[in-house]
This record gives sequence, C-alpha cells and structure tokens, in this order.
Amino acid sequence: MAWMLVTVIPWGLTLVVISLWVRRTPLWWFAVNWFRLVIWGARVILGIQVRVTGLENLPQGETSPAILLSKHQSTLETLLLPTLMPHPLAFVFKRELLKIPFFGWSMARLDMIHIDRESRAAALKHVVTQGRRLLAQGTWIILFPEGTRIARGQQGTYQTAGTRLAVETGVPVIPIAVSSARCWPRHGFTKHPGVVDVSIGQPIPSVGREPKELMREVEAWIEAEMRRIDPEAYR
Repeated sequence: MAWMLVTVIPWGLTLVVISLWVRRTPLWWFAVNWFRLVIWGARVILGIQVRVTGLENLPQGETSPAILLSKHQSTLETLLLPTLMPHPLAFVFKRELLKIPFFGWSMARLDMIHIDRESRAAALKHVVTQGRRLLAQGTWIILFPEGTRIARGQQGTYQTAGTRLAVETGVPVIPIAVSSARCWPRHGFTKHPGVVDVSIGQPIPSVGREPKELMREVEAWIEAEMRRIDPEAYR
C-alpha cells in the first residue's frame, strides 16, 4: 500500500496535467505504466506471481472490438487486466470512486463509464450509450458482471449490462476467470504470496442472442473455470 501511495501521487498529478493536451489513447498507456509498476511491486514486495492463459483468444487487429466480462475478487485484477490487453480499456465503475485522491482524479480524465448505482435504469442506459461511443473509438469495454468484489469460493448475481451492450452493438464478449483472492482478499490489509491465475476464454458471439441467455453462458464458463483454476476454494 505504501508503494502504491508513493507512486500514484506523482503519476496521478502528471496524468491530470498532461491530459489538458494529450489525447485519451496515449494518456491511457501512460496510466497503464503505473499499473505495471504496481504489479511489479506486488511481485517483488509481496511475492505474488501471475500466470495467464488464453491470451491467444483475444481478438486480433487494431479495429477488432471486444467486451470483457471478468470475475471480480479484489483490487488486483483492476490493476492487472489493463497490463495484459492490446487495446485501451474503459471500466464501468461506481461514480464514488472518482472521489479518491489522485487515483480517482486520474480515472476522471481517462474517459471511463462511471454510473450511479442507485438508478439502475439510468445506469444501464448510460452504459449502452457511452459503451457504443467508446467501442467505435477502438476502446474495449470491461465490466465485472457480479457488480462488486466477491469472496473467494463464492458466486454473486450476474447482471446483464455487459451482454445488453454486446447484443446492441454486435460485439463479442470475452469471459475472464481470475483467482486473485487467493493472494489478495477483497477485504483486509494483509496480502499473501502465491500464484494468481488469469484465464481468458474464447470470444462468444452476441449477434442474434438475448442478453440474459448470453449472460448465462458467460456465467457458466466463468464459474466452471474458477473451479478449475482454484479448486481448493470450492471444496
């Protein structure tokens, strides 16, 4: 946490200042370099190693769109996944995070999709409208369909905002399973050394699908894959 704090202050301030002149895409890669610095710190300071499978499943080409739907167990995957992706990402997140000094200020300058959780209908409409715009710019959208961090070995309720956006735009969804809570629990200060597995599934077409039915397929793949990469959590 000290490493994150010491590095985010100069990085965040610099990002806010240069955002006055620099376009979103180079600004995004500037931010990703801080994510890489945090992941390096997690490896060197905490002994957390990362093992990734399925990178070959990511769509190829500069104009190939994608919507990433990931398991969410801790803060770690929000920092890790951008370092693995070949495209800029736009996270869908609660508006309250913008109030976090330096980190939240930086996110506000990166053209993400921030929503008001108290108004579900308005939030869904905002996700679809902004998601369509960002996808057209070559940005990939990433959502955590369970909506919040889920304890290790548990399963939340999968919401359909991501698959609704996919069906409306015809963009494929990429399911992602991640066992981050093995080393970085969703609550508590203490982290543990070990291996975090990230498994990226094959693209699932969205054309001609129903959002709920598509999300059931995504959920089935993620939860089955979670039991494969972290079997001791599901005994």
